[in-house]
Amino acid sequence: MKINISCPSTGMQKVMEIDDERRLQNLYDRRMAQEVDGNILGDEFEGYLLRISGGNDKQGFPMRQGVLTNTRVRILCKKGHKGYRQRRAGERKRKSVRGCVVGHDIAVLNLVVTQIGEKEVPGLTDDQVPRRLGPKRANNIRKLFSLTKEDDVRKYVIARNFTNKKGVSVRKAPKIQRLVTPIMLQRKRAVKSAKMAQIKKSKEEAEAYKKVVAQRQAEAREARRSLISKRRSSRKSAKMAAEAK
Repeated sequence: MKINISCPSTGMQKVMEIDDERRLQNLYDRRMAQEVDGNILGDEFEGYLLRISGGNDKQGFPMRQGVLTNTRVRILCKKGHKGYRQRRAGERKRKSVRGCVVGHDIAVLNLVVTQIGEKEVPGLTDDQVPRRLGPKRANNIRKLFSLTKEDDVRKYVIARNFTNKKGVSVRKAPKIQRLVTPIMLQRKRAVKSAKMAQIKKSKEEAEAYKKVVAQRQAEAREARRSLISKRRSSRKSAKMAAEAK
C-alpha cells in the first residue's frame, strides 16, 4: 500500500510504500478523519499524529466520507454530491465509490500531519516550500498584509515573473475578486438610478391609469343616468298621451 503523507505547515509531501502486513493491520478498519499514531509507519514518525483524509483502491475509485463500509458500493448521486456532475436538470445516476473505512484492497492512502514530533522527517518537515499562489479576494489580501481600506490592494497582489516559450518575460497575477473601484461604484449608482427611475415611471403610469379609469367610470355613470332619464320621460309622455285620449 502506498502512503501519501502531506504536511500543510511546510507545504511538502512524501510518498512511501509499505508491504509489511503487520504494520498495515493497524490502519485497517480506521475511518476517514480519524487520527492515527505515527509510530505505525515507523520509528521516524515518533510523536507525529496523522489524520486519514482519503484514498482510493486499485481500480482508482475514491473513498467517500459517510459511506460506512470497507468495500465498493454503488450510490445514487444527484446534484451537489461529490464526484458527480449532472448533465441534465434533475438527473440522478448510480456511481461506484469506496467506503470511508480502510480495507486491505486500498492502493493509496492519504494522510495529513496534524502534530509534528521531535525529529524531522527528510522530505516532509526538514524544509519549507513557499506557496506559489496567493489570495485572490480583496479582503483576503488585506488580511494577509494587514492593510486598511485606504490602501491600494492592487499593489500587494502576489504575482510571478517567468519567461514564456517565445523568450518574452511575462508577469502573471490573479484577477482581484470583489475589488471596489470607482467604475464599479459608478455602475452601481447607474443601476440604482435606473431602478428608481423605473419605479417613478411605474408610479406615474399607475396614477395616469387610475385617472383614466375614474374618468371612464364617471362617463359610463353619466351615460346611464341620461339613458334612465330618457326612458322615464318617454314613459311619462306616453302615459299623458294615453290619458288625453
